[in-house]
Amino acid sequence: MKQVVTKRLPGKKSTSSIPLPQCSVIATLKLFATKWKPCILCYLSNKPLRYNELYRIIPNVSRKMLSEHLKEMEADAIIVRRVYDKKMQRVEYSLSPKGISLLPLLEQLQNWGLSNIKNVLSIQEMLAVTMVD
Repeated sequence: MKQVVTKRLPGKKSTSSIPLPQCSVIATLKLFATKWKPCILCYLSNKPLRYNELYRIIPNVSRKMLSEHLKEMEADAIIVRRVYDKKMQRVEYSLSPKGISLLPLLEQLQNWGLSNIKNVLSIQEMLAVTMVD
């Protein structure tokens, strides 16, 4: 029996003259909508943290992913990397004013999640569970 290949229907081409990267929603989501960046933002909203502190408190993040995300967030001016001692490699990360301006958006996402998804923690509850002073 001969296999029959079905033809795909031609996809519609976008008629928009606006390139996707220019869309404000897409541009905003590219800044922080990954698996780990919201976690990083949440933890840094509480206080500045060192790399190893972030690594310890963010569950299941790999060192590679954390490093990549921190570099991207620094390049996007969402966080500030402050070097205290080059010899001892003491570096601390904190939110920049641009990063702080994302917090109300995260709070709105949190509120939607608390209203619509069962058994989730608020940012404050998550911080209280994982942060060690």
